[in-house]
Amino acid sequence: MGNKEIFIVKRDGKKVPFSIEKIRNAVAKAFLAVGSFATEEDFITLLSHLHISDGMTVEEIQNQVETALMREKYFAVAKAYMLYRQKHTETREIQSKMNFLMNYCNAQNAATGSKFDANANVEKKNIATLIGELPKKNFIDLNRKMITDRIKEMYGKELADKYIGMLNEHFIYKNDETSLANYCASITMYPWLLNGTLPIGGNSMPPTNLKSFCGGFINMVFIVSSMLSGACATPEFLMYLDYFIRKEYGDDYFGRSGDVVDLSRRQRTIDKMITDCFEQIVYSINQPTGARNFQAVFWNISYYDRLYFKSLFGEFLFPDGSRPVWESLSWLQKRFMKWFNKERTKTVLTFPVETMALLSREEDVIDTEY
Repeated sequence: MGNKEIFIVKRDGKKVPFSIEKIRNAVAKAFLAVGSFATEEDFITLLSHLHISDGMTVEEIQNQVETALMREKYFAVAKAYMLYRQKHTETREIQSKMNFLMNYCNAQNAATGSKFDANANVEKKNIATLIGELPKKNFIDLNRKMITDRIKEMYGKELADKYIGMLNEHFIYKNDETSLANYCASITMYPWLLNGTLPIGGNSMPPTNLKSFCGGFINMVFIVSSMLSGACATPEFLMYLDYFIRKEYGDDYFGRSGDVVDLSRRQRTIDKMITDCFEQIVYSINQPTGARNFQAVFWNISYYDRLYFKSLFGEFLFPDGSRPVWESLSWLQKRFMKWFNKERTKTVLTFPVETMALLSREEDVIDTEY
């Protein structure tokens, strides 16, 4: 190893002078653990097998010590040394989580307290966000292990090692390593119309009226989103809402939106009944939920122009055999846009994220109404 001072790399990335005494102490403890004692001659023999160079990591040196013990046929001692390493690893992991707990509690907000996944969709610190943050390092390690194993299988170890190196050096970014769930999904709601939420683990029956549609839709989105790490898109949302509004108030409801249909003291109009549905769904979905570590659901919806809608849903049939009605849906889309824009002047409503689907020709949209 020579007389020149050698610096090795610790697990936290810091460079420190290499200390041979630390190896001697660890080996001595391993011998004592099996009821034996390491002589000076044993140390010299074991150390002769080590090849330490500047910039070597602690793990690489400890691996060499294990190999040296096995080479000298100290099998029981080698096992004790491995257990010694494992115990220290577990202690470091526990201490790391304890440090994270303290740092999180002392942080100004959830974003600065989050070590692995600072997310703007979490505003306040609480026990739910803390519980969600604790296992994220384990998920990162597991995700990287699965991907590197696959890269090794397909392209070899060299590329797998390069992938990890580029991640650690922040040359590349892997989306949502902190979760095992799929990222985003755009779902069809048709199975929900037929079977409710039962097939996906819920207990809600299929919606039968406007009120049960609103409540059931919220439940369905929360259930699906709990199985995703990203957004849940429901491009059929307004079309299905229009279907249940028409079942309630007739196909021409949009032409009679000022009619009073509520016999209670509030005497609400069709328009007020519809905007109350908007309010129930949007405000409920924007609430944080324990199933997502106190984040709100990431929710996307779509608006369509006439031609785009016809191309997707021209042959669509609801379970009762009826077809969507473009005229009422178009009115409902515009009503939701206006209502949502106005609500956003009152409070922060992140979701739904709105997407406009328009067919174009020669750099201009075909449906000039939209």
